[in-house]
Amino acid sequence: MQACRPILTAVLLALCAPVFAQAYPSKPVKVIVPFSPGSATDILGRLMADQFAKSMGRPFVVENRSGAGGIPGTEAAKNAAPDGYVLTMCTSGPFGINPAIYTKLPYDPIRDFEPIGNIGFTPQTIVVGAAQPYRTLKDLVAAARAKPGELAYASLGVGSTSHLTMEAFQSAAGIRLNHVPFKGSGDAQIQLIGGNVPLMSDTIPGVLAQVKAGKLRALGVAIPKRSPHLPDVPTIAEQGYPDFESVGWIGLAAPAKTPNAILDQLNGEIRKMLADPAVLEKLNALAFEPIGGSREEFAAFIKAEIAKWTKVARASGAKAD
Repeated sequence: MQACRPILTAVLLALCAPVFAQAYPSKPVKVIVPFSPGSATDILGRLMADQFAKSMGRPFVVENRSGAGGIPGTEAAKNAAPDGYVLTMCTSGPFGINPAIYTKLPYDPIRDFEPIGNIGFTPQTIVVGAAQPYRTLKDLVAAARAKPGELAYASLGVGSTSHLTMEAFQSAAGIRLNHVPFKGSGDAQIQLIGGNVPLMSDTIPGVLAQVKAGKLRALGVAIPKRSPHLPDVPTIAEQGYPDFESVGWIGLAAPAKTPNAILDQLNGEIRKMLADPAVLEKLNALAFEPIGGSREEFAAFIKAEIAKWTKVARASGAKAD
């Protein structure tokens, strides 16, 4: 009987091995988007989720948790189990800007998360409702100087890239505007189109459809060269604000202590996705610039972004609490 025990043990271990070494993912994966449906983060998150589902053979389900500059959704991701089954879209607002303007956050972008990969850049642009009289940034600045603090601008929420972009522009132009935060891009655009709020900054992917439809008018893009997606719109720099640049970014992150094997696997999926010509064609059509790179590169990038936006916040005096 004793001689049989090693054989019996080996058989039991063999039977149990698939349970303990189950391949990831073995069930649906939730992807938290901390902004509203229709935002640039949501658009890219859903594209990524579709690609991952096809490649990895399990559903990747997007869950929108918008509001408060992406804080509720990001906090929910922080509190999830570190097993790879809850991920979050990791963007410039919650991860790069919020640490610069909030003295207290319910999460720490560096301590509480594992960066997986940077997926794409999204250039910011300043837009107004089509019914507004402003045709250029010069018109807008002149109106703001005539009535300091009265002209309102919408944002995707306190701490969003759209918020800090307008704070930086106010500082560069020497004007004072009234900030009106919304839960996301869709809510803010409704107010611009309806004429309730004159202007906002948002990503090119976020506003492109409404600009092409003639419901919004783009006054300037916040990148060094004109965008091929809005070729007739001058850069903010060429309108008298040299070196003005604001680019949002969207990546993927997981709760801290998620196993490295899972993080590496997901980073590999991002790289594979961004090497697919069909995906690149979709990204171009949506006005995203693909990035990619390693986990380590993304972690270093996030730290640099926090430092950059902290400098902007200090110069403009922008604070959220």
